[in-house]
Amino acid sequence: MQSGEQCIRAEIQSAVENMSKNGNLYQEKNFCSRIQAIDDLEFEMIGRIDALMEDRDVFDEMSDLKEFAQRTKCKLESVNSKLFQQLRIKMSQAEYRGANLVKLMDEYVDNNPKEILQPDTIGYDELDIFINGLLSYQIIPGETKAREPEMIYYQKTPVRIVLELIRRAEFKPQDVFIDLGSGLGQAVMLVNLITGVHSIGLEFEPAFCRYARALAAELHLEDVEFRTGDARFADYTGGTVFFMYTPFEGKILQETLQKLKGEAKKRGIRIFTYGPCTPVVARQNWLHGVHEMKPESRGLGEFHSL
Repeated sequence: MQSGEQCIRAEIQSAVENMSKNGNLYQEKNFCSRIQAIDDLEFEMIGRIDALMEDRDVFDEMSDLKEFAQRTKCKLESVNSKLFQQLRIKMSQAEYRGANLVKLMDEYVDNNPKEILQPDTIGYDELDIFINGLLSYQIIPGETKAREPEMIYYQKTPVRIVLELIRRAEFKPQDVFIDLGSGLGQAVMLVNLITGVHSIGLEFEPAFCRYARALAAELHLEDVEFRTGDARFADYTGGTVFFMYTPFEGKILQETLQKLKGEAKKRGIRIFTYGPCTPVVARQNWLHGVHEMKPESRGLGEFHSL
């Protein structure tokens, strides 16, 4: 091995050994530090080792180091797996609902759902990883039904966006929350877990619906339901708060908005949006935008029926 490669190997070896021996990383409460260590192992150290292994002269030596790094990563991941399993059991026993769930997020991740978030800084972070571990821990199923061209592929709503929706909506017990394009059901379950309101997920893909129903049943969420269907023809009876993370565009979006307009003639409704659908919703003359948003804004849109 050349001297430069020897230095790199020694550097990686030292870093992995430090992580392997760092007792703090194995304490459940140090979730964010552990996530950062797992990320460093996966993308920094193992990635650099793979690059060095292209040199066949050092392949065997680097293979041993890669195996060490992978074992360390697996040990750290197992801490998270056990943690989430324990927390899900408590969630199923209704221990983590309402304020208790918010406190749980505060305990493991820097989280302040009452803070007014800057719209252009919201994205995926450690809080999403934490909630994914609780609510999306199974392998995501493949799509079984062909999407129409105007239907958008599934993306999870950032958790901080869901928390901001909850803060703004100020749900009342009589409210009914409906997520159009609910995917694996994470937003629906979070709204119900924190607010207790009846929450419905409408999803085009049957496999995603089955996934969400199974988890809701495991957590004993009795006031949550997931329906398979097309938003243009769905039953929105009783819905008062609707959410769309741009599940579709074009004609499908326009037809769905017309459907919602019909519901607004029966009762006042509120619509929250995220993503490219927001400017389209903002142009509807039967809705009032509560917060002024710049065209390029990536924040949460809020609209009330007139």
